[in-house]
Amino acid sequence: MKVLLIGSGGREHALAWKLVQSEHVTDLVCAPGNAGIVDIAACADVRADDMVGLIALIQRDAYDFVIIGPEQPLALGLVDVLQEMGVKVFGPTEAAAQLESSKSFTKAFCKRHNIPTADFGTFSDLKEAKAFLKTMTAPYVLKADGLAAGKGVVIAQTLKEANAELEEFFSGKYGKASETVVIEEFMTGQEVSFFALSDGKTGLPLIGAQDHKRAYDGDKGPNTGGMGAYSPAPVFTQEIMQTVLETIIQPTIDGMHNEGHPFVGVLFAGLMLTQDGPKLIEYNVRFGDPECQVLMRRLQSDLMELLIAAEAGQLDKASPPVWFDDPVVNIVLATKGYPGDYKKGSEIKGLEKALERKGVTVFHAGTKSKDGKILANGGRVLNITAQANTLESAVETAYRFIDEDIDWPEGFCRRDIAHHALKE
Repeated sequence: MKVLLIGSGGREHALAWKLVQSEHVTDLVCAPGNAGIVDIAACADVRADDMVGLIALIQRDAYDFVIIGPEQPLALGLVDVLQEMGVKVFGPTEAAAQLESSKSFTKAFCKRHNIPTADFGTFSDLKEAKAFLKTMTAPYVLKADGLAAGKGVVIAQTLKEANAELEEFFSGKYGKASETVVIEEFMTGQEVSFFALSDGKTGLPLIGAQDHKRAYDGDKGPNTGGMGAYSPAPVFTQEIMQTVLETIIQPTIDGMHNEGHPFVGVLFAGLMLTQDGPKLIEYNVRFGDPECQVLMRRLQSDLMELLIAAEAGQLDKASPPVWFDDPVVNIVLATKGYPGDYKKGSEIKGLEKALERKGVTVFHAGTKSKDGKILANGGRVLNITAQANTLESAVETAYRFIDEDIDWPEGFCRRDIAHHALKE
């Protein structure tokens, strides 16, 4: 099959790395790709949010199958357009993608279908939002309703801080994404990311992972798109997974189908493991980044076979995916200043030495190649994954490669990835 993969991040590099291993993929093109993807697949210089350019590319090159990596083209309705064109595509329609593109939609959906989640209020008026805050107890969770690249969540410790943040939200801190704000109760427990494939009726469980959203060690600093991940997460037991499937995943698939928006794609459930059981924090409608990187390293099965079955509505006939038991850790290297202002264009050296490190694979994110050099071209730039027979060994291997082989003074990373599991 001639396959087009849309996206340019670490998630897409990991997907491309896995897809080229499939006997079903004879030709893989990535749009726009990055400096790492170009080593394993052809790249087309079309941005993931350029709907006109993507449609023209697909019409011109006649792809057999299209896989959409990031959330923006899903929210813009690219799947709807491709389906009308008769193109096979993996991902949810614009209406189904509301599970990620609108937090207020998801919270109301959970309420309608008795899916466990935090108590909440939804507001598009500052005065009403501030009045609701007074009925809540600290800390306060404030979320931009729309897409904000993983950064539209603020946890305020005091009422004064929460009110100030609300004023910023409604003043356009996240653009149109924060014209509506969701205020939630603060849930305590460990966070887990769980993934399942859906064909509109059937849910096929994948595995769980734990992400690290905050920028700095000790889970401090601003929220980011994700600074690292690992899998398996010891806290996410088979028993808990079964509960999630029965109380969150399948009710979501059934509810979306019954409401006329059948969900086809990846259901990425951000979960809080509370004393009252697992509760949904939020949904994403694509593979997580950086979680996808650890999932692809652990997946033994043919990824393309699973995606074909999901698009065709035949997950009920698909074999459950097989996974490597050995743990995988992924450490994100970001440009100093991220998630705030940062400079582009600094050179990264030493990446070729990954070939000499057993168990290490590097997935590029915000990189570009110029005059034979690899340059930083974004906030999150590299993903250093390592697989070993123990999580402790995988973490040690990844950090050793970063410290001894990579030469990039302008970059930084968290030094405590997987700390929850290592403490346990």
